[in-house]
Amino acid sequence: MTANQPQAFVQIRNVFKEFETAGKGAAPIPVIDGVSMDIQEGEFVVFLGPSGCGKTTLMRIVGGLETATSGEVLLDGEQVAGPDRRKGMVFQAYTSFPWLTVFENIKFGTKYREDIGEAERTRVARHYLKLVDLEDFTDFFVNRISGGMRQRVAIARTLAAAPDILLMDEPFGALDALTRDFLQEQLLEICRAERKAVIFVTHDVEEAVFLADRVFMFSARPARVIEEIDVNGAIGSDRTSDTKETDAFFHLRNHVRDLMRDEAKAVR
Repeated sequence: MTANQPQAFVQIRNVFKEFETAGKGAAPIPVIDGVSMDIQEGEFVVFLGPSGCGKTTLMRIVGGLETATSGEVLLDGEQVAGPDRRKGMVFQAYTSFPWLTVFENIKFGTKYREDIGEAERTRVARHYLKLVDLEDFTDFFVNRISGGMRQRVAIARTLAAAPDILLMDEPFGALDALTRDFLQEQLLEICRAERKAVIFVTHDVEEAVFLADRVFMFSARPARVIEEIDVNGAIGSDRTSDTKETDAFFHLRNHVRDLMRDEAKAVR
């Protein structure tokens, strides 16, 4: 970092991770191999790589759910030491509370906020209910809405907690193609409005290229960054469904797919 360059919002510094094995005297399994990167405030970054490569583990280290074997992660200059409200997480499995309505689920995200009172909690919940376009389902219990709607509830609830960074682990992986496409576009609109830093984990090449400002392509385990891809520089930052039909998108997607195929072969 030069004297004129602002400090990155997220700093990942030479992170290594090994998992201990159960067998007596067995060598630990290397999962992450010296990864470093900077992520700016408001930036949408995608971790892409073959299944089991370590990309989710790195995201969990950023979220404080895992501890690095060595190296460090800084969030806004402070070392990450565990999970807290500053780090909002959305997972593939639907995490809504079935005994609460859509609105009550979203409002639950404000439960541990000490910076606002009850009236503001209600206002915040209604804001995010509108942002994810679920006002018509305010009083529905979540077991009466679709999987895609449940993920919108999960995203809205996470944002209502006012995190500094949004960590998303294949949140659309279990959805059908049309619902996934719709939610990808809606997520981009939400991120433009909220200006949150986002780390999004996927092994879907087209999803990665469509969503990301930058893609970090990971090797097969143990994870190393084999290429950092400036998606905005290649296809621009304004994305709609029509973006996927452009030559620029087609060529970048194919380049990334070739990288992905090469790494997937290493897993076999």
